[in-house]
Amino acid sequence: MNGNGNEPQEELQLIRRAKRGDVKAFSQLYAGIYTDLYKFALYTTRHRQDAEDAVSETVMTAWEKVGRLRKEESFRCWMFTILNNQCRKILRQQGRTTEQSNENPEMERKLCSEPDYAGQHDVREAFGALEEEERIIVAFSVFGGYQSEEIGRMTGCNPATVRSKKKRALEKMRKIIDPEE
Repeated sequence: MNGNGNEPQEELQLIRRAKRGDVKAFSQLYAGIYTDLYKFALYTTRHRQDAEDAVSETVMTAWEKVGRLRKEESFRCWMFTILNNQCRKILRQQGRTTEQSNENPEMERKLCSEPDYAGQHDVREAFGALEEEERIIVAFSVFGGYQSEEIGRMTGCNPATVRSKKKRALEKMRKIIDPEE
């Protein structure tokens, strides 16, 4: 799946050019997935500055290593894997987990394209209540648009396990958002 609006062949051409050191091609690829990367980092770290730092580190690491990318069609997956590792590193360095991070109302408003969306806090609360692995699976699915097989490769889980964990995570979120259902 590619969320940047390019046709798959155009994206593959950009990836090939980026692998040969073309900064402009890499920038186009990055621009196409920046929003998804940032949202993933923001939901994981729950701090705007940490999310920005994680995305910046991800981009620098990806640029340095793009020449070693083996499967060009896995570019997005590869970027999210690097980002996930950067988010974990930031949380470890700060001695906190995502459960311990503080809410940021300003950040919450920015995450949604409709600032007055009433249920946004409930969704963030429900997302925050998930275990780290559940959050990663849901985020890869929602922000990255990845299928169970792709998420399984990124997380090291069997695709069937990914599906069952995603189903349980979404059910857990539903119960938090609407406990009377």
